[in-house]
Amino acid sequence: MTYSLLRRPALNEPVLISALSGWVDAASAGTNAALHLAAEGEVVAEFDGDLLFDYRSQRPILDIVDGVMQKTVWPEVNVRHSVIDDRDVLVMSGSEPDLGWRRFATGVAQLAQDLGVAQLITLGSVPAAVPHTLPAPIMTTASDASLLHGDVRPPDGLLRVPAAAVSIVDQSVAGVGISTVGFFVQVPHYVSGNYPSAVLALLRRVATQLGISIPLGDLLDEEATHRRHLDEVVAEQPEAQEHVTALEKMNADQKSISGEELASEIERYLRDASPGDRGPREEQ
Repeated sequence: MTYSLLRRPALNEPVLISALSGWVDAASAGTNAALHLAAEGEVVAEFDGDLLFDYRSQRPILDIVDGVMQKTVWPEVNVRHSVIDDRDVLVMSGSEPDLGWRRFATGVAQLAQDLGVAQLITLGSVPAAVPHTLPAPIMTTASDASLLHGDVRPPDGLLRVPAAAVSIVDQSVAGVGISTVGFFVQVPHYVSGNYPSAVLALLRRVATQLGISIPLGDLLDEEATHRRHLDEVVAEQPEAQEHVTALEKMNADQKSISGEELASEIERYLRDASPGDRGPREEQ
């Protein structure tokens, strides 16, 4: 079995939130939103890293103190339990596995059934031709479009992109009869560090989907500070100003990016990433 159930809390129709670092986590927006939801929740299940990770690709971190090897931190995937606005929330987060995606996805589906999960919500983020000056758009997926709450709908037509482990999990969980939805926020392709606006957009979408209130803590202040920083950086570069203005006009005209354009941005993002790059580059 790919996972160990460490404890079984009393749960009432819990929702499972899924987000993994790596691909489909531009600016770490998906995983940061998941960590915000998990808060200090207790770990209820963990997955066997020896079955999931190539440690030459995702090397463990070794702490050496005064010449003594004292601690090794391994890449992991675990599930935490939180209660938000009286709703049981299970949050699966960690590093995207290198190996055994189908086995991993089957394990998640089994765990979801074991814990009586009512719905899976996948969180992620993708690079897109959108400006930081407008609200972060969200692309949605759903095993049934009627599951989506609020003024959202899945994109029309075919969108063919490189798969992520969270998407294989979504399909496996839907395959055992549990409803699934996915929210993938679009991050400006020129932003490479953390992007609080995207995190907030995901949290607000989850709140709408579940009909709950999610405490936002310091995120609003972080968003305002980051927005000012981006505005200052853009203001110092005439070419950047022109680019942002063009993006504003394009998004105002189109209302949303097309599937073809989104796929093109994703391909560029993957092409420009250095080999073995597991996540976004730090903003300079």
